[in-house]
Amino acid sequence: MKNIKSIFVFVFTLLVTNTFAQTTLKVNTGNKQKRVLLVMSSFDDMGLSGKQTGTWFTELAAPYYILTEAGYEVVFASPDGGEAPIDLLSMKVPFTTEYTKKFLNDPVAMFAAKRTRKLRNIDYNTFDAAFFPGGYGLLWDLASDQFVIKLIKDFYETGRPIAMVCHAPAILRDVKLSNGKYLVEGLNLTGFKDAEDAEIELDRHLLFSLEQELKRRGANYKSKANWEPNVVIDGALMTGQSPASASPLAKALAKRLKK
Repeated sequence: MKNIKSIFVFVFTLLVTNTFAQTTLKVNTGNKQKRVLLVMSSFDDMGLSGKQTGTWFTELAAPYYILTEAGYEVVFASPDGGEAPIDLLSMKVPFTTEYTKKFLNDPVAMFAAKRTRKLRNIDYNTFDAAFFPGGYGLLWDLASDQFVIKLIKDFYETGRPIAMVCHAPAILRDVKLSNGKYLVEGLNLTGFKDAEDAEIELDRHLLFSLEQELKRRGANYKSKANWEPNVVIDGALMTGQSPASASPLAKALAKRLKK
């Protein structure tokens, strides 16, 4: 009986050790110039509503400039590759920013956005971080894309930062770690509020509520007043609440990559 008990303790300890290792393993890509994979949605409508959507413009433009000006390489990718849709509303005042205006007049940035890499053709293990801009389109593709779900799991378990802003944290809904637990369980995070969706009368057109689904998965969801900048960092996971959070989130990622 003692031998059986000893074997059980040994196996249990081994499993716990392996599980811990899977979430603390560090990866050094060997890149002299740090690389950031910026993943956009390829979806441009909100289901049966017929409303146009895509990536929210400043959530693409702000990290692009903040990270490239910090000396990092930024590679745009999307599930389908090619030109990824931009939410038309985000291209209009009052949602435009200094970054969106600069982006529209930058032939290099526009070229990259119109020729995103096909995500499945990329070896994401050659990247040091991932950035997911928001927008409603991703609820229809990235949130249920098994390749994306595995990418996030692999980045998290190897200690590489994952930055997600606005609706992008919705992609975390079905991400599980190697130990079978939801990645967000017990983690502090944020994302676009139900109240913010309701304020612009789009809540009834969504596939699911980011806020409610992440809470159901055990996340410690934290928010501020509607549309205020809010960045929450918990280990490798870095999240921003609203479009105004894109810039401070990108700056936090740039600082993290200097370590």
